[in-house]
Amino acid sequence: MAMAGLYRRVLPSPPAVEFSSDEGKKLLVEAIEGGTMEGFYKLISNFQTQSEPAYCGLASLAMVLNALEIDPKIKWKGPWRWFDETMLDCCEPLEKIKAEGISFGKVVCLAHCAGAEVQAFRTCETSLDQFRQIVRSCSASDGCHVVSSYHRGTFKQTGTGHFSPIGGYHVGRDMVLILDVARFKYPPHWVPLTLLWEGMDTTDQKTGQKRGFMMISRPQRERGLLHTFSCKNENWTSIAKYLVDDIPNLLKVEDIKDVKMLIGLICKSLPLDFEKFIHWVLGIQSAVDGGVCISKEEKGRPTIKDEVLKQAEVTGLHKNVLDILPSPELNCRNEGKLDTAIPPPQVMVGHLNSSNLPPAWSNILTVLLIALPPETWSGVKDRELLQEINRLTSVDDLPPLLQEEVLHLRRQLYLTKKCQQSKVDEDQSLARV
Repeated sequence: MAMAGLYRRVLPSPPAVEFSSDEGKKLLVEAIEGGTMEGFYKLISNFQTQSEPAYCGLASLAMVLNALEIDPKIKWKGPWRWFDETMLDCCEPLEKIKAEGISFGKVVCLAHCAGAEVQAFRTCETSLDQFRQIVRSCSASDGCHVVSSYHRGTFKQTGTGHFSPIGGYHVGRDMVLILDVARFKYPPHWVPLTLLWEGMDTTDQKTGQKRGFMMISRPQRERGLLHTFSCKNENWTSIAKYLVDDIPNLLKVEDIKDVKMLIGLICKSLPLDFEKFIHWVLGIQSAVDGGVCISKEEKGRPTIKDEVLKQAEVTGLHKNVLDILPSPELNCRNEGKLDTAIPPPQVMVGHLNSSNLPPAWSNILTVLLIALPPETWSGVKDRELLQEINRLTSVDDLPPLLQEEVLHLRRQLYLTKKCQQSKVDEDQSLARV
């Protein structure tokens, strides 16, 4: 009697070698002896099967994040913090991923959102030799892992675009171990590295873009104190666009005479949701993104955040920010701490009413301006003014804590712009089993 549905597929071999076969076991032993299976142990300890036919990208990423022991900082179930596919929705709604799959760019975006360090390469941006070098390096360490985006047809497998982590590398045979997250369909298997490259070097017919691979590792620093990248935070996306795109254009068209006029122009044109962003940064709104409880470690961050904002006050740029305001009372203090409760006098800053803004708004604006890429100010026509603003926004002499946060924010601005560019380019390549 015929049974409805499918129970696995026969792995086409060649070109693949099943992991549990005699030859697959031999390849494993030889690769272990060669020192290029160090990343395998953490990955296999966190190996999971994708829970939806189109969740290969999410499952691959969750597996790698857990293997790297990156703390998601939010609860999964009960008291436990753990990465699960259903938590990876900051760059694309889960229902949309379930229906359409997820693009290469969005998986990269998700990895950044989750707090990982990511280097992503489409095949048109790199070479076979560099890919081999990265695979070999990560396979010899448990500090980074490679996730590949490839077309299954290259391996004579059914299906189209797919994501899976690379579990190891055999130097002598030049073969990689694919830890296929669609375990209900194909088991883990070895394939020639050059053939995997061919599978990645395929064009997504819907977007015209090449597939590729990403190297994911633990972040070199903890999450940002003022902001950590998330496509879900629309306030930040709007602020980032203003800072990165709109300010340089403003500076090109306006004839600006001095620093005070420059900052005044920036404040006059602030986005409507700048106020919401300031309140979000300072934690005045008690709700956490997504309504999920945060860890005790996260609750201790406001004290350090306050120190960063205090350090911003001693910068020359902050003094210039305050110069556009009619009263120093906007920088009220309460026993040495930034007081977000004392209402400042009512002043209009562009279309914003300063009475609705906490006193520390000028500190946050100062940090954001210093975090802008140096090329932001290149449109300033007056040479002396350009030199002055470059001096005021230089990171060289900042206190270490503030300098670290500024450089982190600069990276966040870059990632946000890259994510938005991905949306504009309509990088919606399907990733299905």
